[in-house]
Amino acid sequence: MARIDIHSQEVTTLLTRIEEATRSTEEGVQFFVEPAEDALRRALSKRHHIIFGRRGSGKSSLLRKVQVELARERRPVAWVDLEAFKGHSYPDLLISVLMKTLEEFKVWLETAATAPANKSSFWNKVLGVFGKPNRPPFNKTECHQLIASIDEHLKALSEQLHSADDASIQRSYERRHSVEESLKADVAVKAEAVRLGASTSVSAEGTLADSSHVTHAESYKRSKVEFLRRHVMNFQRVFKDMARLSASDSFLILDDLYHLRRSEQPLVLDYLHSIAKGNNLWLKVGTIKHRSSWYVHGSPPLGMKLGDDADEIDLDLTLEKYSIAKSFLRQILQNLSRSASLPDSLDFLTDTGLDRLVLASGGVARDFLAIFRRSVVAARERGRGSSRGDRIGAEDVNVAAGEFEPTKREEFKRDTYGEDEPPLEKVFQAVRRFCLETANSNCFLVDKEVRGSDVEAIHELVDLKLLHLIRSRVTVSKRQGRIFEAYMLDLSQYAGSRKKRDLELIEFWSSDSTEQLRKASLIYSGESN
Repeated sequence: MARIDIHSQEVTTLLTRIEEATRSTEEGVQFFVEPAEDALRRALSKRHHIIFGRRGSGKSSLLRKVQVELARERRPVAWVDLEAFKGHSYPDLLISVLMKTLEEFKVWLETAATAPANKSSFWNKVLGVFGKPNRPPFNKTECHQLIASIDEHLKALSEQLHSADDASIQRSYERRHSVEESLKADVAVKAEAVRLGASTSVSAEGTLADSSHVTHAESYKRSKVEFLRRHVMNFQRVFKDMARLSASDSFLILDDLYHLRRSEQPLVLDYLHSIAKGNNLWLKVGTIKHRSSWYVHGSPPLGMKLGDDADEIDLDLTLEKYSIAKSFLRQILQNLSRSASLPDSLDFLTDTGLDRLVLASGGVARDFLAIFRRSVVAARERGRGSSRGDRIGAEDVNVAAGEFEPTKREEFKRDTYGEDEPPLEKVFQAVRRFCLETANSNCFLVDKEVRGSDVEAIHELVDLKLLHLIRSRVTVSKRQGRIFEAYMLDLSQYAGSRKKRDLELIEFWSSDSTEQLRKASLIYSGESN
């Protein structure tokens, strides 16, 4: 079979498909590839879950797939994007999230709960290629009753949201008191009159009335937190009613928890968990691990404790699992290629080009697709008949990775707003100087026994995709008894226009790289390097 021309219309169609799939949308669910074994089944189960993954790793795609599967079964589901509440302060933050949650469940009641299965225009939009719902619609009268109840809660929450917190309230009222008595007397006088021979009856009736009034005055402070505490049971009742209506449990999807202030994340989860616990509601929370705080020890503790209140689903395919990451990313590209009438062979991409794409992406699906798209452009710009051939190779990926660096830096700034950015930037620059100027290598080692802010920052920089974990256990011949972790500096820092000549590129995924990683010169011990 003839090799695919990278200038062909099919490849152009593939680039369009990639742009459409780069962001998680309802339409993009058709290209879903499970990012971790058994992740979808677990995410659909009746258990609270926190789904961890770097930006672009597939958290939102997994949650979108969950939403579609639940909709097909007519199970109550609400999607709340927490990025919309970035910068909001507690308790208004929690009130806003509650309002959005109830609004989304109201939409479900108005649409998916009652829409006939033959309403193709609706179900094609909701389910796409996944067909029709497999349960009949629910009773409209009961749905409208629950909608009315939700509307009352939304009105009360809205009033709280737009009122001042801890405001002093003065209230007076008048109590009126009245007394009314009835008097009735019947007097019978019986007289014997010889001449008349008659009996006479006399009746008298009267009313006595009195009234008084007392004015009372009181003052108190309006507290939004107290309002929320007092109304927990009211919100619980909504989901009990939802369960009776649908004969099913409800699911609340909270995407991108890490966008909320870290100190307020456990407060939001704690309250939602108090509504959900024992009331047929399950929380599915997507976030970045080292940018999040989901539980705080205390009396009482706050949030959701992993292992007790919730389980974790880890979607991070780091470069430590190189072969698994490569297979996963290749499958995504094959699915998209198939939709553009291209073969699964991906013969427009060299083997070294594919390996370099995996490295450049750090195992992150969205970055893999974005850099691939730029790599096609770079290969096309070389022109037909180039000495490097008409296929996409490692050098094309290097160029694309360098061009993608501003995007990574923008995401870094977006995810580290406020006080977090300067210390993380400082550690990153120190690591970068060590790799490029001191160790002259794309990889470095950190002692597993070392603790401190620098090590914590390195873990966060992995979640922020500027560093990548490649080995969790490495020994160094000159450091007997010590165990190290191996990391790789992101390819964007030494590729493309930033290319550094004579830099030692350790191919850590190959069996021949073991000794290359065991050098004492790769040990990073802090900014002093």
